[in-house]
Amino acid sequence: MKDLKHLYYFEQLLEDANNQLVRQGKEEGKLALGYTCFHMPEVLLNLDNCFSLRLRAPKTGSMDIATYYMSNYTCEFCRAILERSIEGGFNFLDALLAVDACAQMNRCVENVEIQNLIDKEKFFVSHVDVPYKVDDSAITHYVQQIKLKVMDKLSENYGVDISDKSIRKAVEEHNALCRIITEIGNYRKEDNPRITGYEFHILTLISYACPRYLVMEKLTETLEELKTRECDDKKQFRAKVVMVGSEMDDPEFTKIIEESGALVVADRYCFGSFPGREEIILNDTEDVLMQVCRQYLVDSLCPRYMSTEKIDERRANVDYLFREFNADGVIYEQIKFCDYWGYERVLSGYVVNKDYGHPILSIDRPYMAKASGQLRTRIQAFVESLEIKKINKAKEGKKK
Repeated sequence: MKDLKHLYYFEQLLEDANNQLVRQGKEEGKLALGYTCFHMPEVLLNLDNCFSLRLRAPKTGSMDIATYYMSNYTCEFCRAILERSIEGGFNFLDALLAVDACAQMNRCVENVEIQNLIDKEKFFVSHVDVPYKVDDSAITHYVQQIKLKVMDKLSENYGVDISDKSIRKAVEEHNALCRIITEIGNYRKEDNPRITGYEFHILTLISYACPRYLVMEKLTETLEELKTRECDDKKQFRAKVVMVGSEMDDPEFTKIIEESGALVVADRYCFGSFPGREEIILNDTEDVLMQVCRQYLVDSLCPRYMSTEKIDERRANVDYLFREFNADGVIYEQIKFCDYWGYERVLSGYVVNKDYGHPILSIDRPYMAKASGQLRTRIQAFVESLEIKKINKAKEGKKK
């Protein structure tokens, strides 16, 4: 297929957290608000003159200093964020909005705060308490936390407009972005998709890692380009897979999978399009902040929720994506030492295979996969097993 016009430009942007567009936003007087988790409502960090940045640590090398503070048995993503903070890589931020949802990330952010790693006059760190279940009392508590520790702080420190009108405007802009990403992603449902999983990963990451008002035009152009893009006559993959798992901001890992013969057609992980790029639907009767917060809690498929309903919902969602995107298998991935996905990957991988019959590959991985020969070998073996299953199924069909 012909290369996407803006893909190389997007790849270059993703090489640095403080990329060209982030610097441009800052020069234009915007506030850069970093956040670490889906439970920090992204749309509320794009009010007025603010733009949100999902924290990443591209080109991570040694994490020795962060390991000293957090030990080598903690999540590499959390350590990478702390290491980059110690290096001064996030000094451009005007606030760091965090949630007490993951103990390891909480420890990372506490180090940033206690060591005063971002020393700016009005800079602040928030620690929002997120409930472990979804009911009326939990939603009320969540709204109070967001109001007290995020909205009010932005208003007091920087004079940000946090009115209902401002929130509704931010939701409209968020939904416009989501519609673009969703329409692009729907091309992955085709028999021979006109977009690869690697390309889609890049586009989705860009929507998290840059001021959205500076990337909307190029994302729109990319969508128009895809409408007339022609696929290669011969398929460049041997199987289609759904990717499920923990924080994923390394497109090189997706590239390893696709170079091994498996096309990633759906992404159910942090930094992915499900559920991060789904529209927020508002009504005109309820409090708008309540509506936004409720949808984030209801839509979350994070394994920190251990109620039977949420567990069943996560597995049913994987089955839905498998069927909706015509996949052949599912890859459950987990960053090493991630507590929540450690048990979710093992247990749900077993149950989804047993109850739904979907082939499963279950792997743990480093934060930055780079050229992992072991991962590549395991993925290649999984692809071969999917091919053998297809051949056997075809033989059985002929006998009947």
